[in-house]
Amino acid sequence: MIKDFEKEYHRYKAMGLKAIAQVPDARLTEAAGPDGNSIAVLVQHISGNLASRFTDFMTSDGEKPWRNRDSEFEAVPRTRAELEAMWGNGFAILEDELDRLTDADPGHQVHIRGEAWTVHGALARSLAHLSCHVGQIVLLARILCTGDWKWITIPKGKSEDFNRHLGKE
Repeated sequence: MIKDFEKEYHRYKAMGLKAIAQVPDARLTEAAGPDGNSIAVLVQHISGNLASRFTDFMTSDGEKPWRNRDSEFEAVPRTRAELEAMWGNGFAILEDELDRLTDADPGHQVHIRGEAWTVHGALARSLAHLSCHVGQIVLLARILCTGDWKWITIPKGKSEDFNRHLGKE
């Protein structure tokens, strides 16, 4: 069961990186509108969220006192290398904690902002949150990409080709 979560987290981590890689450096901080988030802001938020939720996941509240969530949404100039390091750090904390979990843990209780969750529920919540924001990153990346977009998932009009070759790679 935990391996299923690990696989999905890894898939979204890779999807985000593949999308970000297609965006020119100068456009990583562009937002789609005055109240929109840029890819850089979304990376800051995802990284902060993963660090907070998964540092001492089983023993402390997932909303850490040291986290400043509001600052994650501030437009701070960041280089690609800084964003990649933030992304990697957040996921490293998550992956270290997932490595500690066993299939006996999903029914145990953890807390997020004082609310009790099962480990399974907290992981499902976190994965849903991550997938939402990675989807935003992919959409922004497609808008901001200045070259030919390299499809991360099945390209439009290519479902039959994909299904025909499924499992042959």
